[in-house]
Amino acid sequence: MFGKDVTGDETAAALPTHVAIIMDGNGRWASKRLLPRFEGHRRGVEALRRTVRAASDIGIRYLTVYSFSSENWSRPRSEVDYLMGLVKRFIRNDLADLHASNVRVRIIGRQDGLDSEVADLLHEAEKLTEANSGLTLVVAFNYGARQEIAAAARHLAEMVAAGRLQASDITPERIAGHLDTRDIPDPDLVIRTSGEQRLSNFMLWQAAYAELIFMPLLWPDFDRAALESALTEYAMRERRFGGVAAARPPRQATSG
Repeated sequence: MFGKDVTGDETAAALPTHVAIIMDGNGRWASKRLLPRFEGHRRGVEALRRTVRAASDIGIRYLTVYSFSSENWSRPRSEVDYLMGLVKRFIRNDLADLHASNVRVRIIGRQDGLDSEVADLLHEAEKLTEANSGLTLVVAFNYGARQEIAAAARHLAEMVAAGRLQASDITPERIAGHLDTRDIPDPDLVIRTSGEQRLSNFMLWQAAYAELIFMPLLWPDFDRAALESALTEYAMRERRFGGVAAARPPRQATSG
């Protein structure tokens, strides 16, 4: 059993600092029950609430959730509008509880071009909780890893063109320092629900050495037991980071 009351050094060492989750399967969950897709998304928000509470109780320091990808805009307009409404309601209804629970909210992804009400609420969530010291909940919203890497490369190219940087100075650490996650440790564990086995443009750079666990259950069914099951499997993995024995992950820069 994982939890903050666990004091054994072996368990503490096996607990990942950063867990990232691709929350997949809302639509299929609804279809299996002959319910509209909207109901699957609503139940998915309930699963998110359970997971945030469980991660905080267990002692995970960072939890990143893939809430809305840059490709999700291609979905039917009615579904996108409903998802935007869910985001607004989640922040309005849950932000006070997250703040009271010492959770810090961080947003990654492009915010330019968003509905002004959504953008303002995302900013409010970050601003209100920025001094909190408990779990950091990283919400990947309007996020795409390829777009994130391209933006970092573009920024570095502009610095080279302006004479502020030499091309030979561009290193993996410098690139990492220009990503949305520059002050967030790379994920140790990436979980995807629904049985699909792909990253779908999620944290492609950051997940280079992450352990990947693909779970067959659909996201609305995800709960503390499912999280603990993934953590137990993670604890049995030997992480070598390209070496021949367990080692620490490569360091990433926190500034550019």
